[in-house]
Amino acid sequence: MNGSLRWKLVAGFILVFMAGAMTGVFFAAMHARHIFSEVHQPGVMATRMKERLRTELNLTPEQEAKISPIVDKMTTQLQQIRMETGRRVHQTFMDAHREMATNLTEEQRKKLHEMEERHHAWHSRHGGHGPPGEMPE
Repeated sequence: MNGSLRWKLVAGFILVFMAGAMTGVFFAAMHARHIFSEVHQPGVMATRMKERLRTELNLTPEQEAKISPIVDKMTTQLQQIRMETGRRVHQTFMDAHREMATNLTEEQRKKLHEMEERHHAWHSRHGGHGPPGEMPE
């Protein structure tokens, strides 16, 4: 085998490997996004948790009936914590931007506002739930 053919084979193997790696990353990212967005849908977490408890603990129907309201209460509380945390994070950013604005020129304040708008638009396109404080349905 001559040197030219050897390098072509090596390059071909590298390209095939890279294509496989990129495909794997693509599908892993899609799966992760699906899992991440699913967890934040009301009811999905409770349903999965109930199913897991039922199967792993071999719950009887009576036990399931007693545990179900506890899991529902917990998931509601977790959703409220998540929403409150989101509101606090948003308020912290808004307070910081308001403070920063006093040290900026008018043009810089305009750019800061545009950055906020881009962030809000991105958040809305990628699973945002509307303005802070609004519970998803």
